Amino acid sequence: MSLHPPADKRASLADAAALVSDGALIALGGGLSARLPMALVRELVRQRRTGLHLVGSAHSIDVDMLVGAGAVRRCEESYVGFEQDLGLAPAYRRAAEEGTIEVAESCCATILAQLRAAEMGVPFLPVRGVRGSDIVRLHPEYAEVTCPFTGETLVAVPPLRPDVTLLHAPSGDRYGNLHLEQPYVLDERFASASQTVVATVDELVSTEQVIAAGVIIPAHLVAAVAHVPFGAHPSSCYPRYAYDRSHLQEYVAAAQSGPEDLEKYLATYVLDSEESYRGALGADRLTQLADWSRSTETWQELFSRAGESS
Repeated sequence: MSLHPPADKRASLADAAALVSDGALIALGGGLSARLPMALVRELVRQRRTGLHLVGSAHSIDVDMLVGAGAVRRCEESYVGFEQDLGLAPAYRRAAEEGTIEVAESCCATILAQLRAAEMGVPFLPVRGVRGSDIVRLHPEYAEVTCPFTGETLVAVPPLRPDVTLLHAPSGDRYGNLHLEQPYVLDERFASASQTVVATVDELVSTEQVIAAGVIIPAHLVAAVAHVPFGAHPSSCYPRYAYDRSHLQEYVAAAQSGPEDLEKYLATYVLDSEESYRGALGADRLTQLADWSRSTETWQELFSRAGESS
């Protein structure tokens, strides 16, 4: 019996993003300002994608940039905005107020239930959290179901099967095995429930190295992997680099000023290439972000110290 060698799934960033078609249902990995698939987002802007239907947990610049670039038709998120004092997502808010995108607010637990339904191959799963809220009104695909054991009325949510999931990982191999640091957010579930997974990695390493670190997304789920250093910037990708607060401030200011200033931002940083993006940021800035990340304790270290002192 002969075994076929594993497929080499390395691709250029442009070819990886080309697996996303206009109008696709796209799941975005990461969350808030951490491990967002920003290199893929920027490439979708360069390739002028339109009509995208976005789903995710809680996101920021990735959703806002795609909305501001005119790439989005519908958005299902529990939250779109920035952390700390950076405020709301300007382009997203403007589009929601003007009605140029469909906004269907959801919640993380409901999205998780829908992904699990897709993974298990069942037609629905029941949830409690959205009962009595306007979230149900925003989702005509939801229904009510009566529990056969208790008689309780619950909300039934259908499976969620994204066309493509976009992920960024700190490391992975040429076959598509990906290592992620916690928290995984919904990345594992998105990868398992989606038809196609496209990933970028900060570093391509050997399969042995990924196994030693821990394979979180296995190769058989991944269609393409592109090597893109700092591919999550300006969000963080611990333990490799911290989030770039000053760059996020620059983006928010441009998006807040209006479409014209946002276009200037895109022209300066996005529309040329990922290499020119890193060049515009400057090697010193990227090195500084990496140094900050290495000098910050991980959550695991903090919890470990807390346990030792209790």
